[in-house]
Amino acid sequence: MDALATQLELFSKHQLGPPLIFLIGGTGLYLMLRLRGLPLRRLGFALMQLVRGSDGHGTIGARAALAAALAATVGTGNIAGVATAIYSGGPGALVWMWLIGLVGMATKFAEAVLAVQFRQRDSRGEYVGGPMYYIRNGLGPRFAPLALIFAVLGTAAGFGIGNTVQANSVADSLHSAFGIPPLATGLTLMVLVGLVLLGGIRRLARVASWLVPVMALGYLLAGLVVLALHAEQLPAALALIFQSAFTGTAAAGGFAGATVWAAISFGVARGIFSNEAGMGSSPIAHASATTDHPVRQGTIAMLGVFIDTLVICTITGLTIVVTGAWQSGVTGAPLSALAFSSAFGAAGATFVSVALSVFAFTTLLGWSLYSERCAQYLFGVRAVVPFRVVWVLVIPAGAVMSLQLVWNAADVLNGLMAIPNLIALLLLSPIVIKLAREFFAK
Repeated sequence: MDALATQLELFSKHQLGPPLIFLIGGTGLYLMLRLRGLPLRRLGFALMQLVRGSDGHGTIGARAALAAALAATVGTGNIAGVATAIYSGGPGALVWMWLIGLVGMATKFAEAVLAVQFRQRDSRGEYVGGPMYYIRNGLGPRFAPLALIFAVLGTAAGFGIGNTVQANSVADSLHSAFGIPPLATGLTLMVLVGLVLLGGIRRLARVASWLVPVMALGYLLAGLVVLALHAEQLPAALALIFQSAFTGTAAAGGFAGATVWAAISFGVARGIFSNEAGMGSSPIAHASATTDHPVRQGTIAMLGVFIDTLVICTITGLTIVVTGAWQSGVTGAPLSALAFSSAFGAAGATFVSVALSVFAFTTLLGWSLYSERCAQYLFGVRAVVPFRVVWVLVIPAGAVMSLQLVWNAADVLNGLMAIPNLIALLLLSPIVIKLAREFFAK
């Protein structure tokens, strides 16, 4: 098993990783150029849509769809992922994380536009969609095997990165902070997630609609307090971030130093992992949104990348750099905890532990929807209830098991599921551009 885990890790990092990063980043840049910078030019319009909501047809509200997508997106990557990027790539990794986030807004916009454009209603009357539907319905029967591949990978990947890994993160965090036994955490999570999933997508959307804003705002406010207490160091920290992005970072304290390539590779990789633009997951949630036009929901969807990467990840990264914690030699969530502890003392580490647990819990909920829709595509509506039962029962196992093999397998599955989605985005991009131009021309 250890040998298999090692092989999967090598495949993910060295054979799949660099080509996939290039493909995702290149697709986002291509879409941004073809859309003539629409995600940036229409950011104000998108915020207006988020405030006013949307009329039309759908299963859940437009804002609720964004909340459901953010529930899965805002997770351990925003705390541990950003810290790992800075530990390995230096403060300059933040610049490359921002850049991949900007082009990722174009990718997320295109994904949501296609998800709504090619969605359909199931036998229960609910709107369903996502890459498997816009591949099959948009590209035609010849590409049906590609849609099938995405659905298989999406179903399997969810049990890794969306279920067992998240349950294990919560259990480990609460055990470290409060001494709570992992099995107790796993069983509690099983009950809480089960209560939400019993109500289907509408209950999930309601829970996400109040929990995601509360957890995000709480985390942002705490981060702003840290930055306010280190306001004098902020200009120098920003200068260091931009300088090291293009010149590399010298060794300092416990930090071993990093090249420009390290800043680029770790910043881009962690940014993609955090916002999931191009992975094909979040359009599954946006396909269910109540809207009168695919482009309107596309503008709301692109806010997910803005909130995740350009707001939440930025707060984490700035606190780590401005406090000097990046020089400590610590990595992952403990590095973020060290930064918050500079302002809140021991309570800072506790806060990060709780925040990590809540973020992971919402990811459990969000990814349950993604994998469920993939399973439904494969086996029909009759698979929904059995899928939810299995999803809930797996949670305690994830909380107590050793996850190195699962982590590595999940990384590979997540990477592979992006490939059919990116192929579809590139082939269907003329439809996205046509719809966008027609919509804004009116």
